[in-house]
Amino acid sequence: MPGPGEPAPGTPAASRRRPGARVLLAAACLVLGIGLIGGAAAGSWLTEDASGAAPSPEAVFARGRDAWHDTPVDTLFPRVVDGLGVGPGGADRTWTRIAVAPDSGCTGAYDPKLAAALAPAGCVRLLRATYVDATHSSVITVGAQITKADAAGMMALNARFSTGNLGRRTDLMPLPYAKKDTPAADFGRAQRASWTVRVLTDLPAVVYAVSGFADGRTFTGPQPAEAAVRPGTTTAPAESGLGHDAKDLADRIEADLRKAAGGTARKSEDAS
Repeated sequence: MPGPGEPAPGTPAASRRRPGARVLLAAACLVLGIGLIGGAAAGSWLTEDASGAAPSPEAVFARGRDAWHDTPVDTLFPRVVDGLGVGPGGADRTWTRIAVAPDSGCTGAYDPKLAAALAPAGCVRLLRATYVDATHSSVITVGAQITKADAAGMMALNARFSTGNLGRRTDLMPLPYAKKDTPAADFGRAQRASWTVRVLTDLPAVVYAVSGFADGRTFTGPQPAEAAVRPGTTTAPAESGLGHDAKDLADRIEADLRKAAGGTARKSEDAS
């Protein structure tokens, strides 16, 4: 007769070892399961941290070159833009989109001198739209040139525009996009009254806007938008709101382009 704790005679050795093996196997499974669950949770936390982190400036810059591909036209150039308190004397402004140019290259899109000034940045794509104000007295073309330049190239071009005051030169004004059968049909070179050109440094882009009267009248004294919006300015572009039209629509499109690339709002980079 077996003693206390001893197996009965004739019990196979394998059967006598099986309870211990089962215990070890169960323990191993438990440890493995806990490890898998813990690893999955850790992976989830890491993923959440990564997805919630702000993209690096380098990532935003790179994204900026292709963001126009994935951004609906109504996002980049909204059908209606409301500018609360941005007009002369803090008046509200509203602009309605009346034309969108087919996206294209930059050949023939600028007067020769402006084309030469922007040439060092290269051109991937040019995006343009034209707006009219609520009174149908002002028309404004706004554009975004997506460039081939790297960050250093955009910094160099921005410095050249800034130090040379290229944004203030009337021979470097952008061209309007004048579509037939719209209030901008007569918006040509001679009708340009105010403008702004911004060479961005956090995105591979140049943003610009140019404004004029919708009735086709010619303008002999155009003024940069950044000068026309200064308090106390009494020039025609200032008092008519054409400087505000150009500046504020450029501000809006610049912000929309930056948002599409995953960047954050920042002070506009005018080149005047």
